[in-house]
Amino acid sequence: MTTSRFAALRNGDSIDAARIPVVAIADFRASILRSAKAGQRLCALVAGGGEPRGRAGLLAVLADDAEGRLFLAASEPVERYPALTPELPQAHLFEREIHESSGVLPEGHPWLKPVRALADRVAFFQEEGAEVHEVAVGPVHAGIIEPGHFRFQCHGETVHHLEIQLGYQHRGVESLLKGGPDRRSLAVAESICGDTSVGHALAHCVVRESLAGASVGLRAEALRAAALELERLANHIGDLGAISNDIGYLPATAFFGRMRGDFLNLLMALSGNRYGRGLIKPGGAAFDLDEALRARFLATIEAGSRDLARVGDLFFGEPSVISRLEETGAVSAQLCEELGAVGVAARAAGAPRDVRQDHALGFYRFKYIPVMRLDTGDVYARAMLRWMEAQRSLEFLAKLLAALPSGAALGECAAPRPNRVAVALVEGWRGELCHVARTGADGRFERYAVVDPSFHNWMALAMALRGGEISDFPLCNKSFNLSYAGHDL
Repeated sequence: MTTSRFAALRNGDSIDAARIPVVAIADFRASILRSAKAGQRLCALVAGGGEPRGRAGLLAVLADDAEGRLFLAASEPVERYPALTPELPQAHLFEREIHESSGVLPEGHPWLKPVRALADRVAFFQEEGAEVHEVAVGPVHAGIIEPGHFRFQCHGETVHHLEIQLGYQHRGVESLLKGGPDRRSLAVAESICGDTSVGHALAHCVVRESLAGASVGLRAEALRAAALELERLANHIGDLGAISNDIGYLPATAFFGRMRGDFLNLLMALSGNRYGRGLIKPGGAAFDLDEALRARFLATIEAGSRDLARVGDLFFGEPSVISRLEETGAVSAQLCEELGAVGVAARAAGAPRDVRQDHALGFYRFKYIPVMRLDTGDVYARAMLRWMEAQRSLEFLAKLLAALPSGAALGECAAPRPNRVAVALVEGWRGELCHVARTGADGRFERYAVVDPSFHNWMALAMALRGGEISDFPLCNKSFNLSYAGHDL
């Protein structure tokens, strides 16, 4: 990889903003394309901010998973540039967002529709032809679900194209974080996506610690990792229950639902909140585990390991379950690579992509979690992978809690240093969370960008439906279980 156009750093580090090369847009574009062809992937591509609308510099963050390094590059301010998307499909949503937020025009983008706030002002894609019809679903749904609109182009029951329109939960998260950190910043980060409060809080705190030059003690890192794996457990098991409910296999639904509650209750016992809010703080963790609580955690994890193995065997051993899940909503490894998919969706298709391994941070530098992957990329693989990963998380927690490091749970974290850029990647339960922050001369956030894993993966869901039956959509949607709020920010 040619790195002359990039500044290199490790996950969780920060660098002086002046060290990031600012190059002409042609060089910026060419460098990104060369890096992508060499195997790097796009974690973030954002407008720099601060310039008048219609003109902005661009900032790119690329990941070299094999080497565990991140690369940053910036372009000079531009009003328009040749779009990356025709040659780099994983840039398609980033470039649509850049156009929506800054007015900079990526020329030649194949579908330059707004992503969030203005999405309803542009018509949907339409297929023409005899016997072709549209089906519209949402944004208000019958179940307990976030708002999103799905527009299917169908021929009979066969889906030719699915367009997903989101933005109904756009709250302006990045604008709220700009100008911080302040008393509300951490609460805003925890609220980006309610079921990923621990993950987003951790990414935000890593950014702040990096900008401040603060270090975090080993016990604090262990508590953070425990909370992150509990969040993963609760959601993976909850998803298995939801999938079993969608196909009408209710014994597993009941068991998985009860187990999900057990792990949410552990987060409640540790932090006072079932979603772990208030636990992760800059400098460490706000609450510690005493011996009585540690014993309770170990007992619950031991019982949960037995129960999860039994219920998983019951669920995946049922022929009717297998016949419904197999070969439904499949995506290939190549497609996941092209779209930049992350997390369960990518690993179920054969892409071994996991921040805990590739860009290890905190306690994951010392305790290894094996990365699970399958290769069929269908609903069965996504469900099976969740079961396998939940078991690995339980094993990790049992070892961590049996030998919990000594020390303080919370240390000091000073104010961010001025004119620096920090990047934090965290493997949330859906996949990679990416937070990028740049401070100005006063040490305040001049630009704060968030990329939730759902931002990468919604297009993979749309592609999973192509050529399938529209009746498969609820099951496919549940097997991805992407966040509307995380996408909408």
